Amino acid sequence: MLTVHHLGLSQSERVVWLCEELGLDYAFKRYDRRADNRLAPDEYKALHPMGIAPVITDGDLVLGESAAICEYINTVHGGGRMAPPPGDPDYADHLFWFHWSNATYMATKMMIGVIGYGGGDAQRVPFVLERARRGAEMMEARLGAAPFFGGRNLTLADIMMVYSLTTSRAFGAGAALDDLPNTRAYLRRIAERPAYQRAMAKAEPGMAPMID
Repeated sequence: MLTVHHLGLSQSERVVWLCEELGLDYAFKRYDRRADNRLAPDEYKALHPMGIAPVITDGDLVLGESAAICEYINTVHGGGRMAPPPGDPDYADHLFWFHWSNATYMATKMMIGVIGYGGGDAQRVPFVLERARRGAEMMEARLGAAPFFGGRNLTLADIMMVYSLTTSRAFGAGAALDDLPNTRAYLRRIAERPAYQRAMAKAEPGMAPMID
């Protein structure tokens, strides 16, 4: 049985949303963060050697890492329908945004967050701010040219990107979206999707999605 182990306010939100979009029969277990340090509880850390979210189990399989989990679920349980095949005009763009989400965008946001957490000023690390600025411009341009990051249809690229633009901001990293009208309109469209609404009701009950 596929089981999604969701840590509150974490990247495992993506996995819940993907399962809802695919209409899968899956088990769901939610874990609250510790009150003293806001990190994962010991029960969650014991699931995988990295001790961080997300984690799924599927029979004897234990798998971590957002992108790996998304690819696994889409391929093994979803018939591959959330990713365009090679030869599709959206294939390369889908691949780019799918990998860019964590490899560059989330990594940049985390650098800004760590600098601030350590009492530093991100303004003193201009290459990080420049990378963030370029990323925002790229996203805005993409969503002005296509309805989804993945192209014509919702793909795993969008599953990866939406958390990066929404719930991740609960940790104080990343600029507001006020100057990104295409991005805000995109998130409003995502928020209207029944699968996204079901996922957020499960993953973060009582919390309004951070769309604006």
